[in-house]
Amino acid sequence: MAALWMTGWLSLMLVMAVAGREAMRELNVFELMELRCLIGLVMLSPVIALSGGLPTLRTSRLKQHAARNLIHYGAQLGWFFALTLIPIGQVVAIEFTMPIWTALLAATFLGERITLFKLAAIVLGLIGVVVIVRPDTGTINPGQLIALAAAVGFGISIALVKFLTRTEPTVSIIFWMLAVQSVAGLIPTLVWWSWPSATGWGWIVMVALCGTFSHFCMARAMLYADATIVIPMDFLRVPLTATVGWLVYSERLDGFTVLGAALILAGNLLNLRPPQAQPAVASSSPGN
Repeated sequence: MAALWMTGWLSLMLVMAVAGREAMRELNVFELMELRCLIGLVMLSPVIALSGGLPTLRTSRLKQHAARNLIHYGAQLGWFFALTLIPIGQVVAIEFTMPIWTALLAATFLGERITLFKLAAIVLGLIGVVVIVRPDTGTINPGQLIALAAAVGFGISIALVKFLTRTEPTVSIIFWMLAVQSVAGLIPTLVWWSWPSATGWGWIVMVALCGTFSHFCMARAMLYADATIVIPMDFLRVPLTATVGWLVYSERLDGFTVLGAALILAGNLLNLRPPQAQPAVASSSPGN
């Protein structure tokens, strides 16, 4: 069952990458994000009703929700924009540095322990990024830097989500994500608004559908298997996305990108080792 739900996650994420790139052939990134959030709110409504209705959405942490979602909004903007600048396989490979930034931030602000394996994962991930970006060649694509900034933003966002989950239900976190980002993107969307074509609307709905329910598939997978089993399945997204890029857009990944992605994924595998097998080298809080 976990594998079946992860198949849903992988399929939706692959479709969203293609749909996002296609939608941005005629829409700007602000408009795409705004429509994604508004349509996502409509799609989330039945889930809210089944979870207890509006009382479930009440929160005393509106400032924390706003901070987390503004950061996530910027990261998502960067991710979609990077799709138009570099191969989608390269975007996803760089995106997989996200757990590295999450681990660093969780250790700094949430008191989680830095172990030898987590430290090795961080080093491997950083080396992988350098291999992909290759700053010594003098030909760094801005899309690579935007994708890396988006990965850092996603890492910050996830660290903040871990903080919010201590008191907030999942449906509330998703609702406030969509609500805050709808408000954040309203003005730039109105300024640069252009009516999508019928085809454009189709891609927009696809982005909203995939973006809203891919996380539901991931959560369901977690019910049937441990995270150490589920998360490595997501690593398939790197070769699968590269394959989609090759089949749909005739994109080819060079050896440096393949090597860098392998280093990043190896670091993530180290980061997933059971805590009891990992000797701690640092802790930011004596109580943890």
